[in-house]
Amino acid sequence: MDTHILLIDNGSYKAESVLNLRDVAERLSVYSGRIIHPVSLLHSNKISPDKLNGLPAQVFEPYIIKKINDGIRNFLVLPLFFGRSAAIYEYLPQRVAEIKKNIFNQFDVKIAPPLVDPNNENDEVAQILAQLVRLEISKNKLKRPAVTVVDHGTPRIKVNEVRNFLSNQLSNILKNEVEFVKPSSMESREGDEYSFNKPLLEEILGSSGYDKDVVLSMLFISPGRHACKGGDVDMICEDSKNKNSDLRTYMTGLFSEHSGAIDILNTRMESGLNSIPI
Repeated sequence: MDTHILLIDNGSYKAESVLNLRDVAERLSVYSGRIIHPVSLLHSNKISPDKLNGLPAQVFEPYIIKKINDGIRNFLVLPLFFGRSAAIYEYLPQRVAEIKKNIFNQFDVKIAPPLVDPNNENDEVAQILAQLVRLEISKNKLKRPAVTVVDHGTPRIKVNEVRNFLSNQLSNILKNEVEFVKPSSMESREGDEYSFNKPLLEEILGSSGYDKDVVLSMLFISPGRHACKGGDVDMICEDSKNKNSDLRTYMTGLFSEHSGAIDILNTRMESGLNSIPI
């Protein structure tokens, strides 16, 4: 029986994020020859369809219940996530278990691996991040800039380890092209138990020795209130530059915009199709 494939992101209240998810799903559909359905885990159904070309955004739980009632029994969740987020690998299985309790029809859900493989010393995501950094260096004629791999920040140390892994990978790839590569987070929850998020981006940009060109390797998959022009990361950069007129920052493009992202997703999808249901 054919498997119904869902490309899933966390969800957003920003239309740009949903439109990006749809674009990635369409590109992957063409690349793989399979039909890929763009579905958010949460939130996105609150966006007015008027901002989404008239098509309402889909979110996981009502979407999968409808498809089960339509007779579909086999699903694959393909995460548009860098690492093993609790949203996909803990919360989503809990919701699937709850649905199975409340619905008569039996169904199976498989979950594909995330984008980053921390056991791969030549991780494909790191290679793409390096290409995006090199593009900024070339476009702006930079000479050995500093680089920071910046993510949102997380309450889970396992997710943070993905940021650090990619930063180390990027440092190895670009070691002869940049001054250094360091990780940073856009924000962190209060408390020592979340100190693994540090340094924060504002600390990196505000510390001594950063009166130079700094390229932000954006560990964000889709545009939204954080990663878009005028978004949270951009505002942190502008605030830092207002405090230090010698500082110059350059944000890379987003991972999902790179053509290589589709090849990685296709590989993860094939792995997921051969996995055991949750």
